[in-house]
Amino acid sequence: MNLQETAAEIYRLLQPYNIIEAHNCMTRLRLHLGDLENAPLDKLKKIDNVLGVNLNGTELQIILGPGKVNEVAQEFKKLLEGGQPQNMDKQETKMQIGQAEKVHQQIRRKNATPFKLLLKKISNIFMPLIPAFIACGLITGLLNIAVKIDPAIVNYPAVQILQIAGNAVFWGLNIFVGVNTAKECGASPMLGGTMAVIITHPLLNNISLFNVDLLAGRGGIIAVLMVVAFSSWLEIKLHKIVPKILDLFLTPLLVILIATFPALFILQPLGGIVAENIGIAVTQAISAGGAAAGFVIGGVFLPLVMTGLHQGLTPIHAELLNQYGVTILLPILAMAGAGQVGASLAVYLKTKNKKLKQTIASALPVGFMGIGEPLIYGVTLPLGRPFIAACIGGACGGAVQAFFIVGATSIGLSGLPLAASTDKIIYYLLGLVTAYIAGFIAAWLIGFSDPAEE
Repeated sequence: MNLQETAAEIYRLLQPYNIIEAHNCMTRLRLHLGDLENAPLDKLKKIDNVLGVNLNGTELQIILGPGKVNEVAQEFKKLLEGGQPQNMDKQETKMQIGQAEKVHQQIRRKNATPFKLLLKKISNIFMPLIPAFIACGLITGLLNIAVKIDPAIVNYPAVQILQIAGNAVFWGLNIFVGVNTAKECGASPMLGGTMAVIITHPLLNNISLFNVDLLAGRGGIIAVLMVVAFSSWLEIKLHKIVPKILDLFLTPLLVILIATFPALFILQPLGGIVAENIGIAVTQAISAGGAAAGFVIGGVFLPLVMTGLHQGLTPIHAELLNQYGVTILLPILAMAGAGQVGASLAVYLKTKNKKLKQTIASALPVGFMGIGEPLIYGVTLPLGRPFIAACIGGACGGAVQAFFIVGATSIGLSGLPLAASTDKIIYYLLGLVTAYIAGFIAAWLIGFSDPAEE
């Protein structure tokens, strides 16, 4: 079955259950259905190319893996847009659309808890930056390897240009975050970017006002988030107050004039305190706790992924990169995916179920690349005990990373690709292999109930 046929089969099964909305992430087709309780989950799992199915609140997630999910989602959306039953008249169609929209709004309200909304906004702010982090992190990591082999190459103009390219995302990071934060707050993205520039402008270092020495860039990402959230709130309020005829030029002017001083004298120093304490807390916890801290952090990360709480860690990674040039948290967390790989390999060797073997064989290559959702939802979580084994593998690998205090120069990478952007490649790979082996042994010893062949 090709991917178009997979999309068609998913659509055929779910069309009777009132498909309200469809979108996708890197690995999953995400659907909202009007009748989620009766959705044929078991039948969906049997479709070729489907690696697993997961229910997250009112959202049905069909795991397809990277690359495949884009093509399936594109084809599915085409079917959804033109897929009204032919025996339905226009009046019935309008009624169904109205009912679907009503259900959609109910779903949104049910999911709109303040904490969930905050995590979603944080994710939306940083997700667009992930490709830039990956590219720049890999360039920096590979250059670091080359410089260790031959230090003289730093004098070559081509290498110096690559060093600039590898560091580029961090020079513009505050601006990018400012733009995306304003966009998420429903305000002008460019005003958000402007406020980010104001608090990072190098000329601030020459200014002292009210016996306060200003410091460009203090607080990093945390300060930008706070400042732009405030300026966006102010902009939205001003749009309601300023007469429409003056709104175009007066509102942006007032936003910059009013927000600048509170940003520099209240929000940025506050953001600096928060950011500095986050950096100190993370580094001291890992440095002082050593292997024990890494064991705990690596072991609990998979449950965090299940709840979506891992999204709140992205600004912490970004701030660690901003302060120290590396994040020592990411290599530890990356071990959770390696534990999945080891546990899934054990299941592959022990299972007699051909469908399960096929699922694992399809998901393992991307698992080695650090994308663990197909293995989580298609293999270890449905089987139960292998998921615990994966957590054990992640904990053991995390202990190794914390013991050697391995740092990464990028975020967005995991698994084998992350090795190139770490500052201690050999120790990172040692932790990775440890997680593979520990996950494998744990799954082999704990065992699982092998599903019957259907």
